[in-house]
Amino acid sequence: MHDTPLVFIDVETTGTRATRDRITEIAALKVVDGNVVERYVSLIHPGTSVPAHISQLTGIDDDMLADAPAFSTIAASLLEWLGSATLVAHNARFDASFLRNEFKCAGYTYRPTLICTLRLSRRLYPTLSAHNLEALLTHFDISRARQHRAEDDATALWALWQTWQRQCEPERWQGALADEQRHRSLPAHLASEQLADLPSAPGVYLFYGHNRLPLYVGKSVNLRSRVLGHFQRDHQNDKEMRLAQQIQHIEWEETAGDLSAQLREAKLVKTLMPIMNRQLRRQGQLKTWYWPSDAPCPTLVSGKALSQPQPGKLFGLFRSAKEAKEALRSVAEEHQLCPRVLGLEKGNGRCFAQQLGKCRGACCGQESLDAHTQRAQQALAKLQVSAWPWPGRIVIREQSRRGGPIAHHVVDHWCYLGSATTRRRAQALTGEAPQFDVDTYRILTRFLNAPEQHKLRISPL
Repeated sequence: MHDTPLVFIDVETTGTRATRDRITEIAALKVVDGNVVERYVSLIHPGTSVPAHISQLTGIDDDMLADAPAFSTIAASLLEWLGSATLVAHNARFDASFLRNEFKCAGYTYRPTLICTLRLSRRLYPTLSAHNLEALLTHFDISRARQHRAEDDATALWALWQTWQRQCEPERWQGALADEQRHRSLPAHLASEQLADLPSAPGVYLFYGHNRLPLYVGKSVNLRSRVLGHFQRDHQNDKEMRLAQQIQHIEWEETAGDLSAQLREAKLVKTLMPIMNRQLRRQGQLKTWYWPSDAPCPTLVSGKALSQPQPGKLFGLFRSAKEAKEALRSVAEEHQLCPRVLGLEKGNGRCFAQQLGKCRGACCGQESLDAHTQRAQQALAKLQVSAWPWPGRIVIREQSRRGGPIAHHVVDHWCYLGSATTRRRAQALTGEAPQFDVDTYRILTRFLNAPEQHKLRISPL
């Protein structure tokens, strides 16, 4: 630490997304052996307008930046100035992510070693109620000329660092720095102790923000690798960056295997509705095409039909009647099927598509209804929903590794009824009335098509 220069740095930006927004101001203090030896301060033209709310916050507007250099013109000299110095910043991942992406756009690679003073503050002073820079400067009675201006913030951060060094015993100070280096990839608001017991096993994990707001639910066959992976690419992905900025608490559950993890993830997402899970959200009333064995055309029915034995065939899972009709109309056009016979349009006699040569004439006797039905069902085969191949409920036994947890999943007509640790307890599972869920259906079909591959044992219940 003593041999490597420290650069106390702050950047102002046009927004919070490093892959989309740009730097407007940069200030850095190079510290060697406890002394500021150089300063680098510059406004930066972002190549776009500064949003009004950002100008109000920082005081930096378009007029101030009109004659400022673009980052690309100062990239080479700045990179040389920074050299191999360790960057010190408050919420360092934010500043570093913007620098990395600005350098990347200019054709350079920049991956500095970081020290986050936000994380350092949480280690040194865990009883403080707030660790943002303004709160810390107030607590330690450090003045700052202007708020949200890069040079003033960087200078104040250096003063805060010096205050900590004076107040802390050398052993405590060095221990906090060493701990920060070991866990420097973690989000600033997340205590590293929360990850100490993360297993390298299948399971689900839950990220929470302030006041335990559910942010994200995920699953993996290796919880430790997957969770830590979130914190190693935030500068490349806007979603990961926003997630890293907000995470304050993590919970996880080890499961019997990948199937358990996926079923549990789907249920938790629908129950908790985390703000960053777009998939697996609770869906509205699904629609499917039901084609009875003795009918010339399909009927649009509720997705609940999939949880009940049907004498005919079911095709497709759709979020709305409009989406279902568009899908059927697309198949009809591709295979010269009659939209009138399929029930997509009303009327008698030749349909308009037949007059255009896009229908083989089932509407006017040029093609038999039997032939048309056969062609239509063959065309729809790729959308056919798998029939439930068992007479009733089944139990799926899962254990992915010796000595790991065991789960017995109870399923009936693609409806997941719950899980238990033993078969006897599984037999007692009745649950609520079976309700078809498209995500559960897709999960189950993937696993039940190759049970041996996933170490599953299936038996009637």
